[in-house]
Amino acid sequence: MLVTTEAIVLHALKYGETRVIVDVFTKTAGRVSLIASLPKTQKARLKKQYFQPMTLLEITYEEHQRVQLQKLKDARLLTAWSTIPFQADKLALALFSAEFLYYALRSEQRDELLFQFISDSMLWLDAASQGYANFHLVFLMRLSRFLGFYPNLDDYRPGYVFDLRAGSFMGTAPLHHDFLSAGEAQRIQLLMRMNFPTMHLYRLSRHDRNRIVTVLLAFYRLHIPQFPELKSLQVLQELWND
Repeated sequence: MLVTTEAIVLHALKYGETRVIVDVFTKTAGRVSLIASLPKTQKARLKKQYFQPMTLLEITYEEHQRVQLQKLKDARLLTAWSTIPFQADKLALALFSAEFLYYALRSEQRDELLFQFISDSMLWLDAASQGYANFHLVFLMRLSRFLGFYPNLDDYRPGYVFDLRAGSFMGTAPLHHDFLSAGEAQRIQLLMRMNFPTMHLYRLSRHDRNRIVTVLLAFYRLHIPQFPELKSLQVLQELWND
């Protein structure tokens, strides 16, 4: 059966001389792994640049049950990024987002609201001219809502700690070490209220920003099995000296 759907590219791996294996998150089928042929001709319908991380595509593929790699038949760009590939900081944010999603969405099924959130986030980043240094923080915080472990902010009280394992604010420290002190818990519950239009109002130093992303990744590792260290994180941590 042929399936046509919108898709976001998460990862691409060259396979032989003229083929590529592509992992995408689709609007109608969730996570899908594809194999595509890339003929080395000017007139080829499938082009290598279509499979850069976080590219938005409309794809058509042959769907076969119990087959790990579906055959990609056609693809076209839904949106050609105007700034992301050409600005080092935006490109670093896109590569980090793609690597993060590659592991976070390994078994994710169809979720059109999640797909729309990711798509809208990237469209916002591409259009932003300034004030996007906290993009990855908002992206990770908001994404947890779709994956089922977004904390209940209404539970917070001054002096509470944040239990990373339970994903909740607590009046007393748990017996394990995976929790944030009262000071960091207070800051996290404030930052969880950020969104893309308002995040420029939160003045964070590079040290603060890196500490927050470290905490967020630790939070995800506790809730997603076998979530690895991200190779793209180091580049991201060197950005923005403010």
